[in-house]
Amino acid sequence: MLNPMRPLATAATTLAAALAMTIAAAAQTPAYPTQPVRFLIAFAPAGPADIIGRIVGLKLQQLWGQSVVIENRGGAGGNIAAVQVARGQADGYTVLVTTSAFAVNPSLYKNPGYASETDFKVAGLAATTPNLLVAAPDLGVKTLKDAIALSKTKSLAFGSAGTGTTPHLSGERIFRFLAKVDIPHAPFTGAGPALNAVMGGHVALASVAMPAATELVKSGKVVPLAVTSAKRVESLPDVPTVAEAGLEEVDDATWVALFVPAKTPQAVIDKLNADLNTVLKDPEVKQQFARIGFSALGGSQAEAERFVKAEIAKWGDVVTRIGLKID
Repeated sequence: MLNPMRPLATAATTLAAALAMTIAAAAQTPAYPTQPVRFLIAFAPAGPADIIGRIVGLKLQQLWGQSVVIENRGGAGGNIAAVQVARGQADGYTVLVTTSAFAVNPSLYKNPGYASETDFKVAGLAATTPNLLVAAPDLGVKTLKDAIALSKTKSLAFGSAGTGTTPHLSGERIFRFLAKVDIPHAPFTGAGPALNAVMGGHVALASVAMPAATELVKSGKVVPLAVTSAKRVESLPDVPTVAEAGLEEVDDATWVALFVPAKTPQAVIDKLNADLNTVLKDPEVKQQFARIGFSALGGSQAEAERFVKAEIAKWGDVVTRIGLKID
């Protein structure tokens, strides 16, 4: 004879088993964050990593109810901060905030002090901005074609924020490989000094991350030649792309991302990624980014890993072709 209570008992057993599994899974997933999180910014204050890190950090602080402590640790193209994070605790409480220099350094430095693809995981992509080619107002050029033509009759140089930065490599690729002209690089200690040199007539041209030059373009202090994006940008809609200026299509950017040590628990990385994506959808954050010429990136952690891996390969090829190396 069938026991009418058996289905109920079976259901209760199944429910209890499911509940036990849920509790066990929750026990294995670390709460994060339960204490202040340190953002180690790989560059000096007022640069892209610092600006984006502070905007994102403030919003995450509000979301978490935990402090996000900003600490600038610049030097060696971002390697000093990267080494410190790589050798630190893999618990998600020290986060490296760096730029696309992270993708350049493995090929640029003989020994950066870490292995980018094995010592780190990308927690998430925060923001991106194209690079911008500009000219001195008294150079007498209006377009990239003008500058290329002038370089064949007059000695010109282009400044950047430093050797191995993506604006530097972008400029090298455009002038040396696409336009096939000899316009040597003049490294500076940042985008600001490079732009000051252009305005002062010390160098003819500069290749910089767009936010550094946007206001100077609008005020007529430098002449915009081209943006290194596939499409024109909203904040400078009258500036053509490199392709529109007569060369091949270029899609080079300066980006900012969050990295953690590779052994950080995946659950912590997933939480950091999810919360970063939440912050990047905030209208106020989007507005702050747009004001300085950045766009939010976001996406899954796996997508971020693929993106950075592709960037390492892309810029490694450029570094090799140029023949750059820093011991």
